[in-house]
Amino acid sequence: MIIDDMGYRRTDKDALTLPGAVTYAFLPHTTYGKKLAIQANSTNHDVLLHIPMESENKKKLGPGALTSHMNKQAFSQSLTASFAEIPFAIGINNHMGSYLTQLYQPMAWTMAFLKKNNLLFLDSKTSLSSRAQQAAIDFGVPVQARHIFLDNELTDKYISEQFRQLINFTKEHHSAIAIAHPHPETVAMLTKLIPTLKTHGIELVPLSSLYSTTISTQKKLLASN
Repeated sequence: MIIDDMGYRRTDKDALTLPGAVTYAFLPHTTYGKKLAIQANSTNHDVLLHIPMESENKKKLGPGALTSHMNKQAFSQSLTASFAEIPFAIGINNHMGSYLTQLYQPMAWTMAFLKKNNLLFLDSKTSLSSRAQQAAIDFGVPVQARHIFLDNELTDKYISEQFRQLINFTKEHHSAIAIAHPHPETVAMLTKLIPTLKTHGIELVPLSSLYSTTISTQKKLLASN
């Protein structure tokens, strides 16, 4: 389970109290991102960089964003700056990106950077036509994709129903990746719902454990040295 969009709001710190091996994805160069990422890492949670990418609806992107107007060098420089702020992040997932992830060349530049730095990629799957996974495979970058969004609507009923779908999906496929956000409503519901996973024989694990590599261990060793 990944909590996205961490870093802009002071209340995002409340998401760090969620029970279990939750993974946190921090937007780069945000007011609280670095501080909260250090806190998450210090308590042995997997940390990702949540990189803004160009969307089909052309929503405004924050700092550290990747767009179709940038070249390979600009991609590398932007990602380098983002990782300089949170060097212990084990990889990235996309924030928005419904347009950019459909373009192979920008995804190839992204994966070339990740491969060079021994990092993983999680496709948030904001587009069914995303080419990010194929680019990752082509470049030998460990990759997984999101299966379920938990809080597209901030009601107890909706979040509970999505969580039920997560349980069912996990039982059928033996693993699942869910994404949620640090909204107070989400944090309150997940605080109640996460402990119920045990009654279904489901274990909440770090994202890195779903990848068949040792890059998480390597990055954490690097961060501790």
